[in-house]
Formats: sequence, C-alpha cells, structure tokens
Amino acid sequence: MSDPYERFQAEELILRDELAVDRTLLANERTLMAYLRSGVALMLAGATMIHFSNDGWFKIMGIACIPFGVAVMIFGWIRFRKIRTSIDKIRNKLAGPGRQADKQ
Repeated sequence: MSDPYERFQAEELILRDELAVDRTLLANERTLMAYLRSGVALMLAGATMIHFSNDGWFKIMGIACIPFGVAVMIFGWIRFRKIRTSIDKIRNKLAGPGRQADKQ
C-alpha cells in the first residue's frame, strides 16, 4: 500500500479522523518553527563568535555557522512544503468528489 489512507472511504471519516489531519498539520508547522529557530540560533552564534573571539579558529567556526544556519532554515522550509503538499493530497483525496477540503 503506497497510501496509508487508501483503506478509508470518504463516507467513513469521522471527527476523530479530521482532527488527526489537523494535528498533523499543526505538528508540521511546529517542526518548521523549530528549524527556523535553530537556523536563527546558529546565525546568532556565528555572529557572536566572530564579534567576540580573538582566536582565528573560533572566527572560522563563527563564519561557518552563518551559512549553515541559513542552510538549516532552507532545509526546514523545503521539508515543510513537501510534507504540507503530501498532507493536502491526502486531505483532498479523503474529502472525496462531493466534499471540498478546507484550504488555508
């Protein structure tokens, strides 16, 4: 089975199932916020290391932290969009042709 929701029919969905999809959407958003928070923390740590360090290797570490923080934020955004697209496909499939799924 490629789609774990294939076994459900749109008529069989109950409130619990709809709320499970909503919880999954919220968990995806929380994960995005964690990636963004981590990226900003890395960038701030890098800027702090550059500003307050006297050792050359410490400045190099600070310089490395800034693009790594940006990369973490970009990775988080890409992952968020991929998971959200997957959730939207499942939600629309479960909504069936007679019902329209909520769009955000």
